[in-house]
Amino acid sequence: MKVHYINILLFALPLNILVTLYHEHNKNKPYITPHHTYTNRSLCECDLYIPNYDNDAQMKEVMENFNKQTQQRFHEYDERMKTTRQKCKDQCDKEIQKIILKDKLEKELTEKFATLHTDIQSDAFPTCVCEKSIADKMEKGCLRCGYGLGTVAPTVGLFGSVVIGAWKNAALKAAAKYAMEQGAAKGAIAGAEAGVDAVISGLTNEFGVLTLGVEPLGSVINVTNYMKVSFISEKIYSHYSTTCTPSMVGYRLVGDFNLRDPFCKLVMKPSLAASRGEGIGPRPAEFIETTVKRVVAEGTKAAAEETTEVTTSQTALLKAKNIAAVEATTTPYYTPIIVSIVAIVIIVLIMVIIYLILRYRRKKKMKKKLQYIKLLEE
Repeated sequence: MKVHYINILLFALPLNILVTLYHEHNKNKPYITPHHTYTNRSLCECDLYIPNYDNDAQMKEVMENFNKQTQQRFHEYDERMKTTRQKCKDQCDKEIQKIILKDKLEKELTEKFATLHTDIQSDAFPTCVCEKSIADKMEKGCLRCGYGLGTVAPTVGLFGSVVIGAWKNAALKAAAKYAMEQGAAKGAIAGAEAGVDAVISGLTNEFGVLTLGVEPLGSVINVTNYMKVSFISEKIYSHYSTTCTPSMVGYRLVGDFNLRDPFCKLVMKPSLAASRGEGIGPRPAEFIETTVKRVVAEGTKAAAEETTEVTTSQTALLKAKNIAAVEATTTPYYTPIIVSIVAIVIIVLIMVIIYLILRYRRKKKMKKKLQYIKLLEE
């Protein structure tokens, strides 16, 4: 205010000088109409700072107007400054709050990002507090359950199938061994029977006999002696001696050689030919033994062939039958394992689907939280 007053007084001094010079210039000119001279308010240089205009109404009016305008401008300036100060204060408060929140968030995120859980705990923002929800617990539970069951499923399938496979292989080996043993036994029986039949048939064809003494060939020759040449030769020679040669009673022979019997004629024919000078023929015992050897060899060959054939066929048949029995026995054991594995796989799939859904929801929430944090940082 003092500065404005000084400016006004300094402006009045040159004005007063100009007016004085004007009157001095025009006081000797009669044609100029004299005017009323107003009270001079000029100030001398020594009275420059003396308030000698306190009783001047115009000066008071100017000063009052000036004061009013100045006060109004100061008042407007104060109002604008209040608004500006308030804005600055609000901005500063926001910046301070952001810095505080950023520090807290950085600290919380540093601690919680290791477990992928952002728990924003702040007294200023109670709505940002994130705790472990049921969805998070279920997500971890589904993950653990799926991991456990996913590990159990191949384990059950592996160990179950390995155990059953090992037991099945052992059973198949035992079945094959049993089939071979049974096939060999049945082949031996069938071969012996075939050998007996071949020997009986050969003796019948060679000697033309169906009985030895009073016994039929089938009761004399069996599976235990059909390959014994000496036994069969003795039996046939005994039959020859009884049927074809005279019997010894006391010290003399009773009867004559029976040449009407085909058997006797066949056995004695080589001897009779030798007696007529046709060479040296074998005696009846040698002839019988030679013929029996040939018949027994053919019977043994037929027995071996029959044994091999029956053994092969019966072994294959019994092996197939035993393998089918083993398969039929082990197949029901595979069904529970397969059902268990399928059930476990289905449960694992359900757990994985639930885990993926919960994980997607959690990531969505995390994305929103990060966007919110980014918005706060901006």
